Amino acid sequence: MLEVRNLEVVYDDVMLVLRGVSLTVPPGSIVALLGANGAGKTTLLRAVSGLLGVHDGEVVKGSVLLEGEPVHHLRPAQIVRRGVSQVMEGRRILGELTVEENLRAGGHTARVSHLDRVYDLFPLLRERRAATAGYLSGGEQQMLAIGRALMAGPRCLLLDEPSLGLAPALVAQVRDLVAEINRQGTTVLLVEQNARMALSIATHGYVMETGRIVMDRPAGELLADDDIKEFYLGTVRSFRDVKHYRRRKRWLS
Repeated sequence: MLEVRNLEVVYDDVMLVLRGVSLTVPPGSIVALLGANGAGKTTLLRAVSGLLGVHDGEVVKGSVLLEGEPVHHLRPAQIVRRGVSQVMEGRRILGELTVEENLRAGGHTARVSHLDRVYDLFPLLRERRAATAGYLSGGEQQMLAIGRALMAGPRCLLLDEPSLGLAPALVAQVRDLVAEINRQGTTVLLVEQNARMALSIATHGYVMETGRIVMDRPAGELLADDDIKEFYLGTVRSFRDVKHYRRRKRWLS
């Protein structure tokens, strides 16, 4: 469904951030994109959703294809109409509006209303539909951000760090919601630093470092990989181990 081919992205005409990135998100799947801060994950999502220009970035090589058609040259609204919605890192809700006003803003390009679907997925939002969004808890705001993206009726949902800053119980809730959204037919590209959460529901995973894809495997294989366990699942026990690990990472050799 979504394919990125040999993508290179530059900011401010000089800073090369993505270096020949390629990945595939098959229809009906959840694909996880893992990596530390600064790896280029958010830049990749901006390239897919058409938001690079807002940040003085541009695609200088390669392409982003949606069902075989290039979309990286389109405006964000055009990409949304073609079935791609993004939930940005940090939620970015409209804090002075109500919950329902936020949701309806997200659905302004849709030909039919998806409000009932969103309220079925997030019963708490239905209960708090008249509440001012800025007064919601962090977890509730994340639900609202995801719900707002679903109001456009996307076939492909881009999620940027949905577990960031949430308590473990809420992380598990977000994971289950993403899995349910996928079961209902929405393809998901999930960008996460929480590798365990992402790989537990993904079918395939990619690892990005310094603007490159350095590993590409089925999610179960990544979960079982010793290097992934050490660096992304928190089993490196000391700074000395970290330095040793950085010297020996097989995928960078």
